[in-house]
Amino acid sequence: MPVRLTLSPPDRVALLIAAAGLAGGGLLYALGLRSTPLAGLPGRLALVALVVMAGAELLRRRAPLTALAIGTAAFALDVCAGSLVANVGMYTDLVYAAVLYGPPAAYRRIPRATEAITVLGTLLAVALIRDPTSLLVGIALAVVLVAPAWTGVGVRVHRDAARAARLAAERTALLAELDRREAVVAERARMARELHDMVAGHLSAIAIHSSAALSIDEPEASREALGVIRQNSVQGLAEMRRLIGLLREAAGADEPAPTPRLDGLDALLERARTSVHDDRFSFVLRDERGAGKLPVPVELAAYRIVQESLTNVVKHAAPGPVLVELTRDGDGAGPLTVRVASVLGGDTGPRAPGAGAGLVGMRERVALLGGTLAAGPVADGGKLWEVRAELPVESEEKTS
Repeated sequence: MPVRLTLSPPDRVALLIAAAGLAGGGLLYALGLRSTPLAGLPGRLALVALVVMAGAELLRRRAPLTALAIGTAAFALDVCAGSLVANVGMYTDLVYAAVLYGPPAAYRRIPRATEAITVLGTLLAVALIRDPTSLLVGIALAVVLVAPAWTGVGVRVHRDAARAARLAAERTALLAELDRREAVVAERARMARELHDMVAGHLSAIAIHSSAALSIDEPEASREALGVIRQNSVQGLAEMRRLIGLLREAAGADEPAPTPRLDGLDALLERARTSVHDDRFSFVLRDERGAGKLPVPVELAAYRIVQESLTNVVKHAAPGPVLVELTRDGDGAGPLTVRVASVLGGDTGPRAPGAGAGLVGMRERVALLGGTLAAGPVADGGKLWEVRAELPVESEEKTS
């Protein structure tokens, strides 16, 4: 298959410079406004140099080094045949374009090369002419070579800095978007945990007592079950309102919603005792955490762990003692240990259906605080089910 070489057309700036150079150079030649030839070449060659220089201008951006090489040859011919100002102007643009659009090596070397050529040209002129006017050669070389080269350096430095700033801004915007998405995901997970922990216990109690009301054809038992269902429905509605309050607080509401504290564990145990409706269950709270104040996140996590553990007791545990224990090591200055132990249920299945998200939510809460969680059968031949969580507690100075 033959290879086709496609060349993109020159940009508008290159076309304008080439056209202006051709028109201006032709007019100057017609008026005879050109310098004295150095090598006695025919003046017509200045027009040849003009055409070649204009053609090189068309490559100033697509192939800047090639354009500079062609322009250098045309400029040498122009000087030998009687220089036109238009050729000089276009050549300075080629030097500038080579530094601005060329590769990094050209950007570093061309300015140094122009300085070296200017110095050598000045010394050569002084040695040959031996007159103070020979210094004008050095000035001319500096104007034609050094000035456009360093102008290109300055423009390229600012262009690269602007490009780097733009890339940095885009990277910052990308990181901000990633942070926003991560925050949204984390907030959704937090609200999912809150929703599960607040509502699951009430719905489990409602499911258990509604099943009992349907299966036992006794008016008194049905009336009592309906009372428990109503109580849990009201409490679940209150919890949902609190959750809505949290959402409104995040949206800028005036009044923040209250956060559950460990002082409300007695009410949690009483609710669980009412939900199971079995005298063989006994719920005991042993609070040995001391007088030290706990940070709000730790209290909320401990409260939710106890709440979910009691929900699981209502669903799965066999009748027997249920112990909720809160302890702190180091005279009330160490981590908070939350322990909930109950009798392991049999193979009869759960009293109410569940989604299996309770342990996942507890592990997420503990992990967010940097603690540990263990849940499973323990002691007495595996007849007890225990949930144990250790929650690190930082001092008020660290958390403030």
